[in-house]
Amino acid sequence: MRRSAGLLLFRRSERGVEVLLGHMGGPLFARRDAGAWSVPKGEYEPGEPAWDAARREFQEELGLPPPDGEAVPLGEVTQANGKIVTVWAVEADLDPATTVPGTFSMEWPRGSGRFQEVPELDRVEWLSLDRARAVLVRAQAEFLDRLEAHMR
Repeated sequence: MRRSAGLLLFRRSERGVEVLLGHMGGPLFARRDAGAWSVPKGEYEPGEPAWDAARREFQEELGLPPPDGEAVPLGEVTQANGKIVTVWAVEADLDPATTVPGTFSMEWPRGSGRFQEVPELDRVEWLSLDRARAVLVRAQAEFLDRLEAHMR
């Protein structure tokens, strides 16, 4: 069973609550919007605490240290691919232009034997909750509902 952990940053602005999401990198998602955005997260191995993995993966995916602040547990969801994702929300602000996403190697086109380095996230943006719901990986939208419930 594959597991991922991540941090969902949120901020309050004159436009309301916004969340920091990343658009998944690589050719599979290059022309997609809906379902191509994710909480910055990554897989971890059994035995590693999910909280530690969430902080490590934030650093790897965005190239910035995870922010300090109260960590609000948003629980787990199971994505369509069977991966279990655990997320914490942290109220913080950062400039997406300062991120330096990590990369990974992938074979493209599939079966070609050619590998290329692609960014884990090709862009990072602050999105309103409504916009985030429209573009997030479907199962992860539950984290937005949980964040809203926490804020009430």
